[in-house]
Amino acid sequence: MTSNAAQHYATWPEQVSAMKDAAPDLTRAFGTMFQKLMGEGALSVREKELIALGIGMAVRCEACIYSHAEKAMKAGATREQIIELAGVLVTMQGGPGYVYVPKLLDALDALEAQHA
Repeated sequence: MTSNAAQHYATWPEQVSAMKDAAPDLTRAFGTMFQKLMGEGALSVREKELIALGIGMAVRCEACIYSHAEKAMKAGATREQIIELAGVLVTMQGGPGYVYVPKLLDALDALEAQHA
């Protein structure tokens, strides 16, 4: 059985390409904003991606969880740091955050399987 995260990682590039074709101004503007705000600054890219991942979990955005888990790991975050972030989320949000931890674990497992 393919995980939701693995399916997301397999299909996301195709979805982004379709968005670029359908809404080039939107995707260009979003990309510019993302690059400007998520680059190195007073906070590192790793720190920003961990924050974005926590926010994605807090607002229950499954695609955000998958995207920012991947970006956080690429920026040097460890599995242990990401799971600790989930603990902070649950501390602040309780049950609604807790039920999204399996989605995060699915993302981490799928990412680790890609690089195994």
